[in-house]
Amino acid sequence: METSLNSAGLSKSKTSNTSFKVLGAISVSHLLNDMIQSLIFAIYPVLKGGFNLSFWQIGLITLTYQITASLLQPLVGLYTDHRPQPYWLPIGMSFTLIGLLLLSVAPSYHLVLLAAALVGTGSAIFHPESSRVARMASGGRHGLAQSLFQVGGNLGSSLGPLLAAAFVVPYGQGSIAWFSLAALLAIIILLRISKWYDHHRLGARGKAIRRTASAALSRNKVIGTIGILLLLIFSKYFYLASISSYFTFYLINKFQLSVQSAQIYLFAFLFAVAFGTVIGGPVGDRIGRKFVIWASILGVAPFTLVLPYANLFWTGVLVVIIGTILASAFSAILVYAQELIPGKVGMVSGLFFGFAFGMGGIGAAVLGHLADRTSIAFVYQVCSFLPLLGIIAAFLPNLERTKQTA
Repeated sequence: METSLNSAGLSKSKTSNTSFKVLGAISVSHLLNDMIQSLIFAIYPVLKGGFNLSFWQIGLITLTYQITASLLQPLVGLYTDHRPQPYWLPIGMSFTLIGLLLLSVAPSYHLVLLAAALVGTGSAIFHPESSRVARMASGGRHGLAQSLFQVGGNLGSSLGPLLAAAFVVPYGQGSIAWFSLAALLAIIILLRISKWYDHHRLGARGKAIRRTASAALSRNKVIGTIGILLLLIFSKYFYLASISSYFTFYLINKFQLSVQSAQIYLFAFLFAVAFGTVIGGPVGDRIGRKFVIWASILGVAPFTLVLPYANLFWTGVLVVIIGTILASAFSAILVYAQELIPGKVGMVSGLFFGFAFGMGGIGAAVLGHLADRTSIAFVYQVCSFLPLLGIIAAFLPNLERTKQTA
């Protein structure tokens, strides 16, 4: 593995080549990382019954995990922009491993929250640095590289519900410990990636920042654009929180499905998210990221508005469409922001991953409280309007046109 990564690395004479072996390795690591994390969401029905939790307490688990990740990620990214830390990747995965093992034996709700915080810490370290590796290995095809990196994570997230239905639901909380083998495999892969990263760490700092589109934009315009992007992230991840945290409960409540049957529908949604992620980056490289962002967020609104009133068959169809369209936005948003603030790959990655995690966590807690006060069905009626915020993408500057003008 080490040999293949080293041979696949960006040699000094071929820095323009896309290193697909490195991208493949970091994508597999992302798959394992997010598969482990998705187990937390997938086993909510088990935890709810085992600890007699309310929807508000379920939301607090998501909030603890995602707020931990969201607060730490920008700090990690900002620090490593100045001092790259290649070996933080396996260290971060070690936090995830410890959190996973604690979750498998936690005898109380408070220890479940601590386990979620440890997994969140691992995620906070993993995402900014691994996103930097993807950009280093991109050879200039930044959208494609981010999509390949993201699709690993989304595939991993989609596997979580299936694995939970196959192992955790029938065998209980203790069976989560078996997934520590996935964390150990990820640590081994990340050690190899860290050696490649260490060898090319000068690329992480950059030799010289080329003139980019942001050079032609005022400081206030850049800040305003970042604000629009964060508002779009809010819309996307608040809606995703309603699916990832409560979709199984929605299906059980509305259609009287079993837990395992509901997990299959959640898998279909998350797999569609993985498929949509592949589309967003390369399309953005070709036709411009502003169009992809706008079409992804606003374009999903007709389907989310119909979802709360659909029967079981059409619910399955609609969540696949929603997942595919909505997922194409994040890679485009992240690369757009990296081009907007050149030379700050870690900070930008940490900010956007962290904000996404934070919005997902706050969304889960708020929506859980709303579900306790009203109903799960009402939550989906409210959330169906969130993608309409995508209309503000019209105010994003066209960076490709601005770059030509500059």
